[in-house]
Amino acid sequence: MRMRKALIAGNWKMYKTPEESVQFVREFLQQLTPRSEREVLICPPATSLGVLKPLLEKSPVHLGAQNVSPEDEGAFTGEISARMLKASGAEYVICGHSERRNIFGETDELVNRKVKQTLKYGLKPILCVGEKLEEREAGKTWTVIQKQLSAGLTGITREQAAEVVIAYEPVWAIGTGKNATPQVAEEVHQSIRNFLEERFGREIAETATILYGGSVKPENIDELMAEADIDGVLVGTASLTVPSFLRIVNYQSKSQAGR
Repeated sequence: MRMRKALIAGNWKMYKTPEESVQFVREFLQQLTPRSEREVLICPPATSLGVLKPLLEKSPVHLGAQNVSPEDEGAFTGEISARMLKASGAEYVICGHSERRNIFGETDELVNRKVKQTLKYGLKPILCVGEKLEEREAGKTWTVIQKQLSAGLTGITREQAAEVVIAYEPVWAIGTGKNATPQVAEEVHQSIRNFLEERFGREIAETATILYGGSVKPENIDELMAEADIDGVLVGTASLTVPSFLRIVNYQSKSQAGR
């Protein structure tokens, strides 16, 4: 049996005011039954990090940010540095989410700078990779993902790689109601793990946390988590209500009993 701890991460995107965030977390913590083999992460809007820090710092739930500046500080209006995020309670940072890449034009090079900046301040980056529908239909899924991985991890040492979480999120499945079948997702996750082994060695590959993101919901979480190389999920819409997110956190997997 694998010993990798599962990571269930909720990405709230541009939803919830600080007051709404506090209300959610209080209700969620009241109903959550912590499990040592599962880690829960909430990534709220940056405006809610500060108010959630005191609620979560002594709880089993971790706090993460959705984005980060590639710069330490300076005249960059609207940007938020890794140092600021850490001071606000963040432990993880999502880097290169498909919405950042495709709506805001973030390049592989920029994502790499954000990964490095995150690591520089002792935070854990969640490096997102994934293909568009036209790329998948053209049979370029792995070509695209390999390029994103290679660029995103440029200049990352083996020691640093141990702190990086990878999230495979097929762009065609995000917010569309469609999702890759567990078998398709598992195949990509296996390829990612093989890439990590070639780049950083077997130990890093075997201990690396690789998440799936793309219309994850209560109805498909059990099947997804039954796959050997899917170590958790990056959840969007389904993490916005307490009952839905609790069901995902409390997934049941027959083939991974005890996980």
